[in-house]
Amino acid sequence: MRRYDRLIFVSNSDTALGPMAEAILQSKFLLDVLEVTSRGAVVLFPEPVNPKAEAVLVSNGLTMKDHMSAPLLAEDFDERTLILVTDGSVRQKLQNQFGELAEGIQTLGEFVGDAREPSNPYGGSLADYGVCFGELDVLIAKLVLQLNEEELLC
Repeated sequence: MRRYDRLIFVSNSDTALGPMAEAILQSKFLLDVLEVTSRGAVVLFPEPVNPKAEAVLVSNGLTMKDHMSAPLLAEDFDERTLILVTDGSVRQKLQNQFGELAEGIQTLGEFVGDAREPSNPYGGSLADYGVCFGELDVLIAKLVLQLNEEELLC
């Protein structure tokens, strides 16, 4: 039996890192169906994906053009949902906001055994968003291997 039914990537605003991670994972092969989405730690109103993030996604054959940011809610927490944050500062925000519910949250890097965190391209150039995409792609490749291995062991 698979361990997770859903995976949520949580970034600060859900307009760049989270949606990019979602798009990358959705483009990969998983042995079992997994609902993949993204949410934000601080979302005051729905916003589309950052245009530079979308440009980088498109240049890599992906898109999140219809994505609108949404906040992480208490209802998102359950034992069949894996919540991975993009960096330690987002984890801290969620722990402050959700208390005990957020105790087990890990960064994407921690979950896959890689101490690196993707760089936050906010306010940077298109090249910075490209670098972030590459960093996410490496971490998500490790995530895919880990999830598929867990599926084979179940």
